[in-house]
Amino acid sequence: MKSVLFSRFFILLPWILIVIIMLDVDTRRPAPPLTPRPYFSPYPGGRRGGAGRGREQRNESRPPPPLPPEPPLPTIYAITPTYSRPVQKAELTRLANTFRQVAQLHWILVEDAAARSELVSRFLARAGLPSTHLHVPTPRRYKRPGLPRATEQRNAGLAWLRQRHGHQRAQPGVLFFADDDNTYSLELFQEMRTTRKVSVWPVGLVGGRRYERPLVENGKVVGWYTGWRADRTFAVDMAGFAVSLQVILSNPKAVFKRRGSQPGMQESDFLKQITTVEELEPKASNCTKVLVWHTRTEKVNLANEPKYHLDTVTIEV
Repeated sequence: MKSVLFSRFFILLPWILIVIIMLDVDTRRPAPPLTPRPYFSPYPGGRRGGAGRGREQRNESRPPPPLPPEPPLPTIYAITPTYSRPVQKAELTRLANTFRQVAQLHWILVEDAAARSELVSRFLARAGLPSTHLHVPTPRRYKRPGLPRATEQRNAGLAWLRQRHGHQRAQPGVLFFADDDNTYSLELFQEMRTTRKVSVWPVGLVGGRRYERPLVENGKVVGWYTGWRADRTFAVDMAGFAVSLQVILSNPKAVFKRRGSQPGMQESDFLKQITTVEELEPKASNCTKVLVWHTRTEKVNLANEPKYHLDTVTIEV
């Protein structure tokens, strides 16, 4: 029995040794190198090595440069002369409702009075508008019929602007004279805000006509369509022009004159101090659109207002 086992053992032994040697050789063989995965660059021009790839990834994650700041919106300064009368608050309310819809507007309200009235002071406090409240009385000798009105009030508004901006670098701004009995389209404020020096446009319901306007050829004012004194250098209504704030500050002596200025000529005499016809900037589609109307409230009939037996409460109108 033993001889049979030994014989089988010696028969299997060489094969066992061969298997052991093969296993030992296989474990010592170096592992084949890993095949790298192909890299497909998302950028045109492909990949330029590992360093380039890292550089592209860093550029991709970098935030975009900040946009340059937008230039400040020019402030519109509206000078409004006003005086005490039954329709004063109604007129100012209509004007304030328009101004509240205009961005970056400063209202300069100038009373024809020796002191600020409580009515206008309360009104401005509730108007919710950036505003300045001034007052200056018109001398009695200038209150005769036929003489220009609101001269002192407009000049007071000009003086306030020069005093406020005269000692510092003025921000971009535009000035126009907004009488409280006019009606304004919001489009007008968009037009005037880009005024570089002096801009002009048509005015409706003025001069005994449906409208008056500057005549424009090739983008330049060459004349005036007007119903009164077409020989004026600037045949324009007070509601028909705007002036750059820088022009106002550069011409400190430019004011509305009492002496030497004929009735109806104040606008022309004022503009002659700061510009020429050739420099005018036509707005409102080359002065072919009416965006402001010289409206007037009908004279109020108070014939039945009692002189005695008044109401038991006081109501501001």
